[in-house]
Amino acid sequence: MLRCLSALALVLLGAGAAPAPPTHNKVVIRWHGQSFFEIISTRGTRIVTDPHAIDAYGRPQVQADLVLMSHFHTDHTATDAITNLKQAKQINALKKDENGRDTWNIIDEKFKDVRIQTVGTYHDDMAGTQRGKNGVFVIDVDNLRIVHLGDLGHLLRGDQLRKIRKVDGNPREPHPIDVLMIPVGGVYTLNGLDAQKVVEQLKPTRYVLPMHYGTRVYTDLLDLTYFLDEQKMGKVERLQRSNEITIDPASKPPEQPLIAILNWEQKGKEN
Repeated sequence: MLRCLSALALVLLGAGAAPAPPTHNKVVIRWHGQSFFEIISTRGTRIVTDPHAIDAYGRPQVQADLVLMSHFHTDHTATDAITNLKQAKQINALKKDENGRDTWNIIDEKFKDVRIQTVGTYHDDMAGTQRGKNGVFVIDVDNLRIVHLGDLGHLLRGDQLRKIRKVDGNPREPHPIDVLMIPVGGVYTLNGLDAQKVVEQLKPTRYVLPMHYGTRVYTDLLDLTYFLDEQKMGKVERLQRSNEITIDPASKPPEQPLIAILNWEQKGKEN
């Protein structure tokens, strides 16, 4: 009888037990060129943004639990880069309306230990008349807010800023943005000087991660010169041998944000 009660007690305790402990205590972010990032939560959830299949960047292959795509252009929707695509949840910040035209896909949902929200923006500074619509992803994970701007092509308006920085139940107190992933290469998106202004609008506290710019192997876009020229956004940190940063969510933000210039290759390889 006592053995049965003990076994029952163990079952009941197990039913109310806390979730499994984190797999590690840091959030990992890796860049694979263009706007393609991996974000790995402390519980091991893998979030992938805007996957591409650009030959110059080696057509990287990754696993994902969640794939986020800011718009329909092929260098942001190359899901062949996801090795376990059938098991991954896919979200595009745009969708087709009943007439087959692109419209914003407004999302606010939880997936595992991640909250995903979308904010509608444009791919150009002419209300989308040149290159259409774009979606911003607001990713809340491990008490960090990570914002991926996709192919943003304009300065943000007041309503867009409020949606990106909103806090549920307290709209007057903006949520700090910990990591900002921002296009800076011009041609199709913000150029370097306008990207500086958007950083000032959003005021990230930990990291600014420039993306969608020209590199040594990919020259279709402008390089970082204009974005970094006479900038007052934060301290520049060049990770010439790493495509990865890690963040301890329990740590305090630095006195000024770091502008992390990531290598597009895996850690340990030359750029």
